[in-house]
Formats: sequence, C-alpha cells, structure tokens
Amino acid sequence: MSIVHVENLTHFYGDQLVFKDIEFRLLNKEKVGLVGPNGAGKSTLLKILSGQLLPDYGSISWLPNKQIGYLEQHIELKKGTSILGFLKSAFQHLYDMEEEMLGITNKMAICNEGELQGLLKRYSLIQDILEAQDFYLIDSKIEDVSSGLGILALGLDRDVAQLSGGQRTKLLLAKLLLTEPDILLLDEPTNYLDYEHIVWLKDYLINYKKSFILISHDTHFLNEVVNVIFHLEHKHLTRYVGNYRAFLEAYELRKHQIHIAYSKQQQEIHKLETYIQKNKVRSSTSKQAKSREKKLAKIERIEKPVGNLHPRYSFHVSERPVSTIIETKDIIVGYTYPLLPALNFTLKRGDKVAIIGHNGIGKSTLLKTMMGEINPLSGTISIGDNVRPSYFEQEWHTPVEQTPMDYIWSMHEQMNQKEIRQALARAGINKEHILQPLHTLSGGEQTKVRLCQLMLEKSNWLILDEPTNHLDVQAKEALALALKKYEGTLLIVSHEPEFYEEWCTNVLNLEDCR
Repeated sequence: MSIVHVENLTHFYGDQLVFKDIEFRLLNKEKVGLVGPNGAGKSTLLKILSGQLLPDYGSISWLPNKQIGYLEQHIELKKGTSILGFLKSAFQHLYDMEEEMLGITNKMAICNEGELQGLLKRYSLIQDILEAQDFYLIDSKIEDVSSGLGILALGLDRDVAQLSGGQRTKLLLAKLLLTEPDILLLDEPTNYLDYEHIVWLKDYLINYKKSFILISHDTHFLNEVVNVIFHLEHKHLTRYVGNYRAFLEAYELRKHQIHIAYSKQQQEIHKLETYIQKNKVRSSTSKQAKSREKKLAKIERIEKPVGNLHPRYSFHVSERPVSTIIETKDIIVGYTYPLLPALNFTLKRGDKVAIIGHNGIGKSTLLKTMMGEINPLSGTISIGDNVRPSYFEQEWHTPVEQTPMDYIWSMHEQMNQKEIRQALARAGINKEHILQPLHTLSGGEQTKVRLCQLMLEKSNWLILDEPTNHLDVQAKEALALALKKYEGTLLIVSHEPEFYEEWCTNVLNLEDCR
C-alpha cells in the first residue's frame, strides 16, 4: 500500500521550469534517498510534499491520517525557550491530554453521579492513549535522542537562542525524530553532525519502522540507510530499487542505453527526412514520401542526453608571502568564557592544515579570532607580511534579492557580464540560476557562488569553514582536486576526513588541546 501517490507534478520558479511531470508512489516502510545535482529541485520537492510550497500542476494524494515530519535546512528558534522545553514540545499533544486528565480528576471530586460515568470513560480513554504512546517514557526518549545527537552535552536548560548553526540543526533533528512521524522528510540531516552522531543517526534510520525520504550528499551514509533511490535530474525523476551503490551501477547502464537509443533514433530520423526531401515532389514516389512523413510524425522523440555542468575550481596565489603566515602565542578564544585552553599555533607558507573537533568546541570561533573578527580573551596573534587571506564562513547571510550575477559584480566591478557568467559557470552555476535571487537557490548552489568569489579574490591564504556542506558529489570532488593543486596556504574546518586526508599536511584536533 502506498503512503503517497504523486502524479504529473510540475513546478516553476518564475518562468524557470524546476521539474516536470514527476510521478512516483512511496510504499510503507520504504527508505528513499533523493539524489541529484545541486539545483535539481530536491529541497523544493520536499517542501511541496510537506505542504510548505504548492506545485503549479499535478496532484499529491496522501493516505488518510498519516503524519508527515519535515526537517528544514534553515529555521529560526525563539529566544527564551530551553533545549528541554523545545524537545518536550514534540509531545505537546500528550501533555495537553495529561492536563485534561488531571482536570477530570478534579471534576470527579465535585460532580454528581450522572456525570461521573462520562468522566470515568474519558479518563480511561486518555490513560490508554498516553500508555500506548509511551507518555511515561518521554524523559527517557529525550535523553536517548539527546545523547545520540550530542545535545545532552550542551545542557538541557540552555536557551536555544544561544546555539550555533550546527547545534540548531541537531536540535531540530532531535525534535523531529522524537515525534516519530509516519514519513520523515529529511533535508541533509548529517550536515554539522560529528562522526559519532552520524553513526548514531545511521543506526536509528536503519531501524526506523516507518518510511522516510532523505536528501544527503554523504554517499557512504546513503548507501547504508536507503533501499530505494529517487534520482532527480534534468527536470525528471527516475526510481531505482536498491542502495546508492546499486543506483550508480544502474544509472551508468541507463545513461549508456539512452545514448545508444538516441543515436539510433537520430539515424532513423535523418534517413526518413532525407528520403522525404528527395522524393515528395516526384509523382512516382510522393505516396511513399507521405507515408514516411506520417511515420516521422508518430516518432516519440528521445531527448538529447545532456550532461550536468561540471565545476572547475582553481585557486591562485596573488603574491608570495613571508614564510610564517600566522603565529599565535597563548591565545584563549571565546566570548564571555574561554572555549579552549591557551593555544600556541604556527602556520607556515604552503601548509594545508585541517582543524577538527566536535561541534561547539570552538573551531569557527578560532578561525574568526585568527581573522580579527573576534578579539582573543588573551594572548597575541601575529600575521606575516604580504599575507592576504580569503575567508569562507560556515554561516552566510544571503544578500536580499541579489542574484549570483549581482553578487559577483558588486565585488568585481571591473569585470564585464560575459566574464562573470564564465566565472559562475566554472563554479558550477548554470545559466538558469545566474539571474535568480540568491536566497531562492539551494544551499549547494549558494556555496558554489561563494566559491566563485573565492576564485576571483586576490589572496594567498585560504581559510575555509565547512565548505563541503550542501555540495553535491561532483562539486566536492572538483573542490578537493583544486585544493590539492593549490600552491598557497590553507586552513580548513571539515567533518569529512575522506575530503581532506589525501592532500592535508597536518591535522589540528582541538579535542587534544583540551
């Protein structure tokens, strides 16, 4: 039995077609990986399924009384709410029932005999519902999920407004998992999770007794948890049975078959058109030519196979700096309180260092302190002569209504429109999205625009804070290759060892500093 049936789903952004005539059924207990290049419309599809967006055409039919849970990439949390209070709100309907049950207890003390039977019946019904939904195990559930995702260590009485971007993502995911909906819609849930929390989430999803649709560019994670792949590419969706590895094999075969079928059809079309052109004016062969015209008109034409736009990143050294890029002496980083002990750190010209450690330990704060955006609580920082840093921040506030073209042009006024288009194309931004407002683009496309800006900036020291979050597989591979070839100095925060371990010269584990 299908939980949801989607038919002829078509969606536009303005006059740009996002996807067309999507059809699929989601069966009970199916675990789906929704994959495709950045900008294909994956997040848009989840928003439509969750009801946050309306499609332009098509229908979505849900099985009645099915609860849908959706994890967004970005959401604001209200100041004044504790972490525990926020997580408990996942069970608000049960707490409301408990309150009603306590109210019934008070009424029974003063009611007459005629009212008592009705109150007892309602009390018994509520008690059965609470027990069936493990109401009295809520505290234990919250502790298990909080521990698994690393939230317990933050302190359950902490205000949600004080949390970093990665910590907010964990909190939203925790609340969603606690609700245990009939279908989970998860948009990149592994972003900002530490390795051990990704392992916990992997085990949780493997054992999840209901259905989910998951967007993730972590192919190892996908391969472990899904049994069906929905591939969204070139505005169409194709279903593949099996995990991600099985999908890759089937997809390569399908591409090969489509290329062969397209070539054969083009040969047949060319042959028919040549015959028609030569023979339709001759009286002796006009009948045959008309017959072939009808045959040509009936051919259901195969769309020409189009490859995805492959990013081609490259970063250049604008000028040679001195041998010591940066040196810190006994710096203590933090805001009101220190996050780490005193740190002595020296970065030499040509070093490529990865900074690692669990979320919230102070990786981003350390980078911001080195960049001068935050003053150290104590200690000194010395930056060498001719050092020109370029900084990729983890959290980026998208310029309102600016397009990729506007954004790059505002920083490089000497460039003409053609040069900017070419630079954005090298970064992997296709022509459909160059003039689309940045805030409407996917997280991966926004990252590509920012990487385009880094390529154009004159620098000799790259400081990258989680640059691979949201990037698709091809873009990650292209970025890793570019950083491997980069002749300058590099400081990178990353939670993906497979991304940096081949070309990094050293790893700074902030866990060891503690």
